[in-house]
Order: sequence, then structure tokens, then C-alpha cells
Amino acid sequence: MEDLSIYNPEGSILRQAQLRMLYILQEVDKVCRRHHIDYWLDSGTLLGAVRHGGFIPWDDDIDIAIMRDDYPRLREYLCQELPRNLVLQDSNTEQNYPVTFPKIRDKNSFIEEKEGANLKERGLFIDIFLMEKVPSKRWKWFIDYIYGHCFRAVHNFTNKKDKCFSLVVYPFALSLLFLTRTINHIIPSKQIAHLYGSYTTNIYNKSFIFPTQDIAFEGKIVRAPHLPHQVLSQVFGDYMQIPPKEKRPQHAGKIEIYK
Repeated sequence: MEDLSIYNPEGSILRQAQLRMLYILQEVDKVCRRHHIDYWLDSGTLLGAVRHGGFIPWDDDIDIAIMRDDYPRLREYLCQELPRNLVLQDSNTEQNYPVTFPKIRDKNSFIEEKEGANLKERGLFIDIFLMEKVPSKRWKWFIDYIYGHCFRAVHNFTNKKDKCFSLVVYPFALSLLFLTRTINHIIPSKQIAHLYGSYTTNIYNKSFIFPTQDIAFEGKIVRAPHLPHQVLSQVFGDYMQIPPKEKRPQHAGKIEIYK
């Protein structure tokens, strides 16, 4: 059997980064449990918990998810209760923030990212993906294409022609998004997906996610979907199969940890 520990041996910079992100996750978990806010491991982090009991050995991020309607309350508590070395980052805290979901950043580290050069906070982080009701995969893709493109162009440095076009289209995209969310609120739906504009098309039945449950991750107890097998099968297919070496990506470049 292949020794996967070669990717993150104890003391390596990747392992140090993973443990720092685990610390961030634990602090967010404390806030969520204290205020009864549901969250769950998402994407590769959930896969790591089920297949490896923690991080996928070559992984360099943590993904969690909450419902979009819970974010205003969670945001308020995080701003009040996070330790001083951690900071919430979203489009309200940074003008050029290029994505639609928030992050919790560690101030005592640095991680090189493709879209992070113009950000104030550039430390190690965990992603908080926001989930909301959706009517269909096709409509989700359509809104993602229009709204997501405009959002990124307006909030990030792109070529001037694209930015000018997006500024013109953006009000229409926002109106379409508002109308979609209003209809979703009125018409009952059992399907949820990542926030409109996120360019992810995986749609889950709410029964896959709720009620959430405890799961072990790196020896710590955190929250996971109610039916992780169904979630992982939908996203990854045969998720227990270790991928070949050429399909073991890392997202970040340079990582520095100061203390």
C-alpha cells in the first residue's frame, strides 16, 4: 500500500499549515455550537474525514458549509468572539474580495494564492461556503454564469473592457438574482446548492445534509452531513479510491507560518 504520509510528514510546512487550519476550524466550531448554528464539512474536507480520518494528505485547505440565511448571525458572532489572531474576510471587509463566500484568516501566516495578490489579509484560512435553495441545476448554472462573472469582474482587477461591460450588466444580474431568491423563498424546494455565483453545480437533497451529525477529523469532533456517503458519491463517484499522483492537486503556492 502506498505511503501517503510523504505529502505531509510531521514538521513539514504543509503539516504545520494543516494544523493551523485545524485550529481555525475548532474556533469556528466553538462559535457555531455556542449559538446553535448548523455547519458541516464540505467538499474535499468531508472526503478527507471519511477516507483518511482527517486531511487528505496533500490537501492545503478546509471547506465547511452553512445555510446562507444563517450567515448574518454567524458573521456577527464571529466578529465578536474569534480570537484576535483570526479575522473574518468577505466582500464587506475588503473591496476587491474576488469570491462570493467568506473565509476565516489566520493573521500569523501567509499563503500565496492566484487571486490573493491585492488582498489585505493573506494568511492561512478556511472557506465557509454558503448554501441556498435552488430550483434546478440548469437555472443555477445560468445565474452563476451571469451574476458570478459580473461579481468577479466588479470586485477584482480584470481587463478594463470586461470590467466596464460587467458594471453595465451587474444591475440586471442583481435583479435577476433577487427575483430568483424571492421565488425560491415562496416555492418550497428540497434542493440546496452552493451560493449563486459560485460556479458549482452539485445540488443536494436537504435530507443528505440535515440533521447534521458529529464526525472525527484529525482526532477532533466536528460536524458533517447526515448522509456523507450520498454527498460524497454525488460529488466524487467512487470516493474511497485513491486518485493517481497526477490528480492530487494543491491549491496554494508558497506558505509561511510566523508563530
